[in-house]
Amino acid sequence: MIDQPKPETVAAGHGVASDTAFGAVSPPLYLSSTFVFEGYEQPGRYDYGRAGNPNRDMLGEALAALEGGAGAVVTSSGMAAIDLVLGQLEGGAHVVAPHDCYGGTLRLLKARAAKKQLRLTLADFADHAALDAVLTDTPALVLIETPSNPLMRIVDIADVSARARTAGALVAADNTFLSPALQRPIALGADYVIHSTTKYLNGHSDVIGGVVVAADPARAEALRAWANVTGVTGSPFDAWLTSRGLRTLFPRIERQQQSAGAIATFLAEQPQVAAVHYPGLATHPGHAIALRQQGGFGAMLSFELEGGVAAIKSFTESVQLFTLAESLGGIESLVAHPATMTHADMGMEARRIAGISDQLLRLSIGLEHVDDLLADLERALEASSAAPAPLCRQEELARRENRLRAQHTAPRDSAR
Repeated sequence: MIDQPKPETVAAGHGVASDTAFGAVSPPLYLSSTFVFEGYEQPGRYDYGRAGNPNRDMLGEALAALEGGAGAVVTSSGMAAIDLVLGQLEGGAHVVAPHDCYGGTLRLLKARAAKKQLRLTLADFADHAALDAVLTDTPALVLIETPSNPLMRIVDIADVSARARTAGALVAADNTFLSPALQRPIALGADYVIHSTTKYLNGHSDVIGGVVVAADPARAEALRAWANVTGVTGSPFDAWLTSRGLRTLFPRIERQQQSAGAIATFLAEQPQVAAVHYPGLATHPGHAIALRQQGGFGAMLSFELEGGVAAIKSFTESVQLFTLAESLGGIESLVAHPATMTHADMGMEARRIAGISDQLLRLSIGLEHVDDLLADLERALEASSAAPAPLCRQEELARRENRLRAQHTAPRDSAR
């Protein structure tokens, strides 16, 4: 047995050929909701599916090993994972989060704050003086999201973790965009790592799930206990599928980020593109930090398209390989318009403060051949440049807000 296998080996091989009943190479799927007691007051390792399941534990063990943590809890979604961490706080605890965090995260934090279950402060983590001022106000938890969704801003995990520790706060880092294949926040000082396993860890757009990895064994046990209390644990089948997807994480993300780098370079040279947000570009403000703390630049990027709503509409209707859809991290390439999709619930003013413009498009790069993806983008950019001239700003915003109001009469449960 190898004492310390490489991460690629852990991802590809954890749980393989571990079946002691029949010697199956592929780990079996355990769908049972309940398990046999060995005798009176003698439960086995598992007694009830909410509290524990072999498939869930197998996935959690692999992810804890990949992240360098002491233990993990697999949850029913990425949002459930974030809420599981919030559940570790005392009532009214002060939580500091990025002003530009994912819309679903912001919605959850604001909802908990509105119920007086926590006190929320949003801060620009790039402004060290402002962040230090916030950290003087007895925070219990600092939430880091890097790269940010959708603007790909980079947070220095080691620096923020050190500042938070001095202030007496724990740190939770959302590592969804990079996965442990490219970034390991615990090694940089984080106390918790959060993932939407829906994305790169599963990689096939057929599972909704999440995970929290804890650096400390006692905190890992506390997470498990609270997950059992609240019932946020994930299903066995979703865990089994995610374990299967995890085995190809490293080759998938390596190929995807190679294509993303080529696409970012291409977009940066196009006259129809006002700005490209990708940490792999030397012009990106967080490039040096990303180079230091990441093992690669990932396969997510966003860009600002010239030409107003008409150009956005033309572009999204002209792509053939990029599918207009929410979510990310799958083997297929996706394009999303954050202002009307993943971040619609934030509202116009919150998006303005976060820097999420109406002209922003986000790309999740899949496994298609990069030449075909580039050709698809080139065709769509040409179509966008031929779109009608934009309305005046006031008229465009008024029409857009009326349309969104009609579409979102009830709060959306938007994906990333």
